[in-house]
Amino acid sequence: MKILTRLLGSVVRRGALTINYADGAVETVGTSTPGFPDVTIRLADAAIARAIVTDPELGAGEGYMNGRIILEQGSIWDLIMLVTSNSPLESDKQLVQPGAFQRVLARFKQMRDSRNKRARSKDNVAHHYDLSDKLYDLFLDKDRQYSCAYFTDPETVSLEQAQLDKKAHIAAKLALKPGQRVLDIGCGWGGMALYLNRVADVDVLGVTLSEEQLKVARRRAQEAGVADRVKFELIDYRDVQGTFDRIVSVGMFEHVGVPNYRTFFRTCHNLLAPDGVMLLHTIGRLDGPAWTDAFTRKYIFPGGYAPALSEILEGSEPNKLLPTDIEILRVHYYHTLRHWYDRTVAAKEQIVALYDERFYRMWSYYLAAAASGFRFGSQTIYQLQYARDRMTLPLTRDYMAEAEARYRAMGVSH
Repeated sequence: MKILTRLLGSVVRRGALTINYADGAVETVGTSTPGFPDVTIRLADAAIARAIVTDPELGAGEGYMNGRIILEQGSIWDLIMLVTSNSPLESDKQLVQPGAFQRVLARFKQMRDSRNKRARSKDNVAHHYDLSDKLYDLFLDKDRQYSCAYFTDPETVSLEQAQLDKKAHIAAKLALKPGQRVLDIGCGWGGMALYLNRVADVDVLGVTLSEEQLKVARRRAQEAGVADRVKFELIDYRDVQGTFDRIVSVGMFEHVGVPNYRTFFRTCHNLLAPDGVMLLHTIGRLDGPAWTDAFTRKYIFPGGYAPALSEILEGSEPNKLLPTDIEILRVHYYHTLRHWYDRTVAAKEQIVALYDERFYRMWSYYLAAAASGFRFGSQTIYQLQYARDRMTLPLTRDYMAEAEARYRAMGVSH
């Protein structure tokens, strides 16, 4: 039995994985099981097996992206879900204390991945968000919400409705009042800022480091006739001036970097009015500080890092931003990514025409791997509400439900 077969056999027990090696050998691990996919792969050369054994995260990702791992039965989604579903974060095994070497290695990786120097921030953002507009139009909803949606029923709710419900869910937590001034840190293509203005009659400043997103956001504000009330700037959050009644940040915190968390929250404290409210929506991890997988770090989000809740609070606590509500959206992003993956597969020809086959494989691998992290791995979504004054908000969460129902009833997307 080959080394790669032994490695995969130690993981895959339910569902069958057949490996056709380049030398003609055929080996199978696992057993066909209802609810688990059966997958067959072919390895184009002997070196790819060694690459996977040496560095599974990067070896598998690059192997598929470069066409050296060929799917003969099933899809890349099936392959990734097969492997990860056999080793979920939830476990009935007894826990043991990690060894000294494991602790030192984990700490080194965490420190390496959590840095995001200011000089590199704009380049890191451009690497991902300044891709072709046409690409994002092919797999996102019409409002281009490139963050976790909110599914009241994953079986019946469309991606468009779930993203609209996400905006209502967040807006409700901001306890908005007409005429307030809102800062949107990491505003993307402007969808959240335009939505808040529309449903709550507030003025919004959106800031981004993506030149392509800025162009689209400004155009949308002009087209909506609200450019005087919804403005967008190409500026680092650390350079924003003024005072805001509300601050919202969705899907941007993953690019801040752990060493900058205290700076981030100190900046937000100083920008927020004494009776202000802040809502932070971020990918996070359920099992404590760790590191970004090698494939994502190299090809998708350089400088990106999803924090543990403890790391977030360690950044906010010293800066007198008081947590007033914390919600964990456990598998909403899994369902979001499933929609994005399906749309990507359906748009394969257009994506290949925009870029090439290698890019398409990279993108589909990224979406499938990310989805598996939210279904079986350590990934989750945290929504943290903060205030400078503990008496700013009502004593119960009833106001959130009431506002969310009101915003949903409006039925507007922007």
